[in-house]
Amino acid sequence: MTEIINIIKNEVADTLQNNLNIDDREIHEIITNKVFEKSKDVYMKVNQKQFVIEQIYNSLKKLDVLQPYIENPEISEIMINGIENVFIEKSGEVTKTNINFGDNEKLEHIIQKIVSKVNRLVNEANPIVDARLEDGSRVSIVMPPIALNGPIVTIRKFSKQAMTIEDLVSNSAITEDMAKFLEDIVKARYNIFISGGTSSGKTTFLNALSNFIPSEERVITIEDSAELKINGIDNLVRLETRNKNIEGKGEVTIKDLIKTSLRMRPDRIIVGEVRGAEALDMLQAMNTGHDGSLSTGHANSTKDALTRLETMVLMGVDMPIVAIKQQITSAIDIVIHIAKLKDKSRRVLEISEVEGFENEEIVLNKIYEYTLGKDGTGEIIKVGNLVNDFKMRMNS
Repeated sequence: MTEIINIIKNEVADTLQNNLNIDDREIHEIITNKVFEKSKDVYMKVNQKQFVIEQIYNSLKKLDVLQPYIENPEISEIMINGIENVFIEKSGEVTKTNINFGDNEKLEHIIQKIVSKVNRLVNEANPIVDARLEDGSRVSIVMPPIALNGPIVTIRKFSKQAMTIEDLVSNSAITEDMAKFLEDIVKARYNIFISGGTSSGKTTFLNALSNFIPSEERVITIEDSAELKINGIDNLVRLETRNKNIEGKGEVTIKDLIKTSLRMRPDRIIVGEVRGAEALDMLQAMNTGHDGSLSTGHANSTKDALTRLETMVLMGVDMPIVAIKQQITSAIDIVIHIAKLKDKSRRVLEISEVEGFENEEIVLNKIYEYTLGKDGTGEIIKVGNLVNDFKMRMNS
């Protein structure tokens, strides 16, 4: 069957080379006709014909052997570790597939398809790149010589239907009381920072919170690879970074986009994730009249999130640590920490208010906390109240 697929694929490729203006429907029709022609010489069952047609179409127009996994809504992550080791995450469980690309050339061809569609470049000189698929899935690529066991591709898929706060409540990620609190602080324009580990659900949570933003506001989103799904906002501007070109020019960073966004009259700025020196620009944006802004970052707790922000600011500017802490205290109102637990569920573990700055330290006021009972089961409980409630009272 593989030989038949390759023969028909080459014939179709030759046809397409001479007809550049053929749309996808016509391509599928050409492949179908070729397969039915071939079936006169080589017997194929109906399901085999369909399989061959889809294999060839996916190879030419989509992501080849990966396409069925991309289209499977139950699969949340695809991890390619070279040509032979491909793993998927399904219902929280990671398993190895039987995918084998055969050689690096085939896998690299798929990689180039992915990056070219978002105007990005990946090669030996530029071996690390982030990209996205047409459905919004996040793609991380690492190429040799950095990757020692061949091209590495990690595809993080997102649900086509953005998760809402109601979904988070039904999944026990938050309580109804917490949901009401979150709605109130978003509408009252508190600046919120969401922290968590890899695959903890930071982007999903940020999307859910964005549903509380009033529809008449002007919102600017800034991301490395656009994956946020902001619904119900007509005046929405989506900005995405750009890598350097072959000549090493044309790079546009998160830092550049934050500075640019300030000249675009935003009501709120949403930075998908801060990872480095752009943290200072984000804090300054929050401090210059853009209340209600949101962002995310990697951290192990709410306290650790603030410490990591301090470190990121220092990556870009030499400032006294006390001054940095004061910037953070002035900019961020609420820190939300989420995590993926051992049972594969995702939970909000803590919501804390940045209460103030005393004795050269940031003071956190814990409002909600996930605690374990004697029976080992966990629950989210309210442990405090909002101290700095001025914005809440102004918007009540």
